[in-house]
Amino acid sequence: MSRPEGGGRVALWFVRTLALRVGRTPARLVLAPVAAYFVLRRGPERRASRRFLARAFGRPATLRDVWRHMFTFAVVTLDRIFLLTEEFRRFELRTHGLDEVFETVDFSRGVLFIGAHVGSFDALRVLALQKPGLKVRPVIDLKQNPTVSRLLNALNPAIADSIINARQDGVATALAIREALEQRAVVTLLADRARPGNGLATVDLLGLPAALPTAPWLLAIALKVPVVLCFGLYRGGRCYELHFEKFADSLVAPRPARAAVVIQVVQRFADRLSHYARLAPYNWFNFYDLWI
Repeated sequence: MSRPEGGGRVALWFVRTLALRVGRTPARLVLAPVAAYFVLRRGPERRASRRFLARAFGRPATLRDVWRHMFTFAVVTLDRIFLLTEEFRRFELRTHGLDEVFETVDFSRGVLFIGAHVGSFDALRVLALQKPGLKVRPVIDLKQNPTVSRLLNALNPAIADSIINARQDGVATALAIREALEQRAVVTLLADRARPGNGLATVDLLGLPAALPTAPWLLAIALKVPVVLCFGLYRGGRCYELHFEKFADSLVAPRPARAAVVIQVVQRFADRLSHYARLAPYNWFNFYDLWI
């Protein structure tokens, strides 16, 4: 997926300034017309929203549905500013499955936390509150949206310094992830979008074939570390539900059967992604059509 993410430099910095100066509630008032603008003027995103929501709801999506979808994305983007500045007290953060993960996952080897462009990945930083001293190293493609990268540097340089840049050479990225895991860090990455040239597996997603990247899972197999799935769902108002579930103590794929095993693993991930997409459809932030 090579289309850049929406949101220009001026718009993002305007939202940042507004949010930090007047607060979350007044800033949210600006988001309703912003969402309406996207519905009216951004044809590709509007069509992608409608197609996805129709799959999730099992009925045609209305323009109101599409507006609510865009509005949810705008709210989560606004909240990112507060979450990156670690103002967690503004929110009601409900965690599901995290205690079980801490009880059953061996963090001494480092852990891969894998999510998707569903809801807020930044809300998952609640990990640092639940387990003080835990190092969190996000893997982010800094070239996909350089404006967000500059914003991150301005809001929280410490988080910016912890990023592993996914736009590096593949070997360099893998080595950086391995080094972080060897330091017992939690490495977070998203597994629903492929970079140009990456391998894909065709799996069932919401009842239709879709192409999802294999690279995160090949990496997990090579590193032999625990894998946890995580999704931060916005539930309205100030509430986020943070879902964590152990995916594997480690992924094993003997070389002769590796291709088949990887497809099975990607399908397992797609099944969980479908579950959370149906649980909170307006949190789906892939505004392009990944179905084949």
